[in-house]
Amino acid sequence: MPAALDLLRHGAISVEGRLVDASNATLFCEIENDGCAGRCVYKPIAGERPLWDFPDGTLAGREVAAYTVSHASGWDVVPPTVLRDGPFGPGMVQIWVDTVDDAEESTLVDVMAPEALPPGWLRVLDALGSDGEPVVLGHADDPRLRRMTVLDVVLNNADRKGGHVLVEPGGAVHGVDHGVSFHVEPKLRTVLWGWAGEPLREDEVEVLTRLREDLTDGLGTTLAELMSRHEVLACRRRVDRLLAEGRLPFPAEGWPAIPWPPF
Repeated sequence: MPAALDLLRHGAISVEGRLVDASNATLFCEIENDGCAGRCVYKPIAGERPLWDFPDGTLAGREVAAYTVSHASGWDVVPPTVLRDGPFGPGMVQIWVDTVDDAEESTLVDVMAPEALPPGWLRVLDALGSDGEPVVLGHADDPRLRRMTVLDVVLNNADRKGGHVLVEPGGAVHGVDHGVSFHVEPKLRTVLWGWAGEPLREDEVEVLTRLREDLTDGLGTTLAELMSRHEVLACRRRVDRLLAEGRLPFPAEGWPAIPWPPF
């Protein structure tokens, strides 16, 4: 982790291409510093598309804030991420995550025919496909996804798509694309509703308790440099609410529960 962060902060960035499916400018880059090299994603603030509900020019900072909270949790769901200058100005720079080639191992969220839902998977949503056929959105009952689900509630992540869940060859699972997080209003949209209403587990309570303490101290100070004070306080209130209720939330009324498209 320290080596990755050092490379991200100080390495020379060379843009190799653009991820064209992304709604904001998302550049695939090589990065090198003092004989250490790697690959990264660079999202310049200048390439952020204006949104009606998030202040302009704040998405990169929210990506870094998501990494900061993830790292403080000890779960390290979000890959190492920094805010720095780049070829097209200041922006978010995040370590590139290589994913497994095996489709079965890499697929933890999917849309399929109801009878094809694998044993042990959790059903999220019944729907109709493009030809009117019945389909189901589901995800694996996997502790790596469960940690991501808890973290998304804390972050108030408004865009947890299935394509934002990445499985590394070593088995680690990472979540990416957190630019629309930390809003003061409830905006949680996710494909990971399979545990909605379930009681928090002991290890989750321990992590959330530690996060609540950190948010009143050093972590809160760090986040205040990346977003507004009101957003930091709202994050702390979400942790308080999770601990008080002792269970994962159900979708809120008056807000779409699933991002579109879901992948």
